[in-house]
Amino acid sequence: MPFFTPVGGGGVPKATVTSTTGSPTIDTSSRAGKTIYIFNGSGSITVGTSGTCEVLVVGGGGCGGATGGGGAGGYLYTTNAFLLAGSNTVTVGAGGTTVAGGGVQSGFGSRVGDYRSAGGGGGGQNNQVAGQNGGCGGGAKDNSGTGATGYQGGNGGNGGGTGGGGGGGASANGSNGTSGSPYTGGNGGNGSSNSITGSSVTYAGGGGGGGTGGSSSSSGGSGGGGAGTYNTPATDGTANTGGGGGGSENSTKGNGGSGKVIVVIG
Repeated sequence: MPFFTPVGGGGVPKATVTSTTGSPTIDTSSRAGKTIYIFNGSGSITVGTSGTCEVLVVGGGGCGGATGGGGAGGYLYTTNAFLLAGSNTVTVGAGGTTVAGGGVQSGFGSRVGDYRSAGGGGGGQNNQVAGQNGGCGGGAKDNSGTGATGYQGGNGGNGGGTGGGGGGGASANGSNGTSGSPYTGGNGGNGSSNSITGSSVTYAGGGGGGGTGGSSSSSGGSGGGGAGTYNTPATDGTANTGGGGGGSENSTKGNGGSGKVIVVIG
């Protein structure tokens, strides 16, 4: 349930920060009156006064498979996160690096599960009678009552020798792979744009599915999704976007992109 505490007379105050660990980028100029803490790796924020803040949490993307695309990491954004005084842990999830391996959950808060986004699912195989899904975008529910978004991966084409499904993104499903020549993989689902840093950036795009039989590559979704291929190395998901890696039948699969946590105070 939400961690909101009534404050007499003036409503809920803004949180204040006394220190950080993990070497975040600290930006005090891009948004007037705001301090932006950008974490590309894990760390912590020590809060002096309990209160509200703005938070973006993106999970690590999944690795591509043979041939489904990796799913994007989950995407959670809220303007009313509530932080308790004391140390609040920041966890930035790694992308999946083993074939069809899932990404790692990202999170933020003083208690486990305060604000979190699951890692994206790994890409599935396509050579099944009915095909299998590409990786699914993460979509874990968090304890604050606001859910991290994530959409399903596309289906692999029906039957053997077919294109793999694209991985799901933060705002759209991955596309289905084709069942007939040229056996193209489905494109990855698009991610979601966000201006928490003062500039619009898109996060959590799904990886493209791999093709078979020499077909052309498929595109990753906007927000760091890697392209799928046939017999050349697939593209990795972009680091710190939560993008899924591309699938590939006969070559290296794309690794998932690591996640990100951004906290705005003020």
